[in-house]
Amino acid sequence: MIELRKLSPEDGRDIYEMLQKFPKDENGLINHVCGMTFSEFREWLRIKQTESEQTGLVDGWKVPSTTYWLYVNGTPVGFGNVRSFLTDALRKVGGHIGYGIVPEHRGKGYGKALLKLLLEKAHEAGIEKALLTIRSDNLPSQAVALACGGVITEKTDERVWVWISTAPV
Repeated sequence: MIELRKLSPEDGRDIYEMLQKFPKDENGLINHVCGMTFSEFREWLRIKQTESEQTGLVDGWKVPSTTYWLYVNGTPVGFGNVRSFLTDALRKVGGHIGYGIVPEHRGKGYGKALLKLLLEKAHEAGIEKALLTIRSDNLPSQAVALACGGVITEKTDERVWVWISTAPV
């Protein structure tokens, strides 16, 4: 069974341990929890929950972002974020959606499942087309985005920009 759960300040050790399996920075996906103590993680959850409830820019530059956990058969295997809107900087690097699957669970179709669920959440948030900015050398993530209906609209040596309709199929 595949299920998407919204971040909660009550999330526990299973999420903490999953996040420790991700590098601090992999393909542009920053894992702020990497190396944190469990106590620091609990405080991070509270901050992320508060930030997701904001309606405008946070601290003058951060947009509201909601974090979700992907569970497969009761085990967390990945996470993703949906940003409510984009700044000029996020249109260049970041986009509406970012996601990752724990290394040991990659290649099983979970990235595609996660992105489809995140696109549903983006649609619910009023986003008609979601932008993903993906590093040029991250071919697996590009393949996932294209498999979910993405269209590459721009490419550089460093990055590709993929737009995906969030309308239900």
